[in-house]
Amino acid sequence: MSKRDFYEVLGVSRSASQDEIRKAYKKLARMFHPDVKPTEPDAEKKFSEITEAYDVLSDAEKRKTYDQFGHAARGAGGNPFQGGGGGGGSFDLDDILGGMFGGGSPFGGGGRRAHPRAQRGQDARAEITVPFTVAVEGGEHSVTLQNGSKSERLTVKIPAGIEEAQSIRLAGQGNPGMGGGSTGDLIVTVHIAPHPWFRRDGQNLQVDVPVSPSEAALGAKIEVPTLSEGTVVLTVPPGTSSGAKLRLRGKGVRNHKTDDRGDQFVLLKIVVPKDLTDEAKSLYEKLAELNPKNPRETMWK
Repeated sequence: MSKRDFYEVLGVSRSASQDEIRKAYKKLARMFHPDVKPTEPDAEKKFSEITEAYDVLSDAEKRKTYDQFGHAARGAGGNPFQGGGGGGGSFDLDDILGGMFGGGSPFGGGGRRAHPRAQRGQDARAEITVPFTVAVEGGEHSVTLQNGSKSERLTVKIPAGIEEAQSIRLAGQGNPGMGGGSTGDLIVTVHIAPHPWFRRDGQNLQVDVPVSPSEAALGAKIEVPTLSEGTVVLTVPPGTSSGAKLRLRGKGVRNHKTDDRGDQFVLLKIVVPKDLTDEAKSLYEKLAELNPKNPRETMWK
């Protein structure tokens, strides 16, 4: 069976420009690419014919020889097209196909069929908000992923001491790969819910604790909450001022790498009763007489 004219194969005139030839090939390559029409038995044969025609007509020297001698130039003395039948040109097939296969041509060269290059799936991202205690002590928290009409629930292990907006990577829980490539990862950004009492400062915790004027003046033993050990007893020294900071060692945030803990700082706030009985008022007046010193006397001098 005689070979078809290369101009006829690409559907262009013999005076077609290089740009017209390239556009014609690009259009036909998309139509007859074997991976586009895997069930069509002649797809690979047609694609090879298109590639061979483009290989010759896209090269100025090969095209000149073909215009002079046609297919008869393939007689004795070798192939003046240097591999015309296999598409041995130097064109970029992936560029011609517009990146149909996500980077890299699925052909090894010369129109020969090869497997698509395996590509790793893209990473997926999600955000969760965990309780304050879980962030400090470590634990587990669930995240629900929506994939179309289906939802998937995953358990995320939260390391102790994780900080606001830090991320956790779940290997293999992202988007599927292509061409046998591995699945991407799931990147979970962690937010921390506030606590009604505790505040965090790095590896340390802070909590405000109210004390009465008499407890601050005379000293006292008071109960103080901790995040991990329940309530502990703290000694308030006599003559403690409002705003004093007392330390509870080892009662802070746990480090999951070293298992060491920071400290907890107790900020004392002296609370004065709003409504005084006549007796209490009289006692405060007596106290003022016994302690006439002005605490602001030397502050701004």
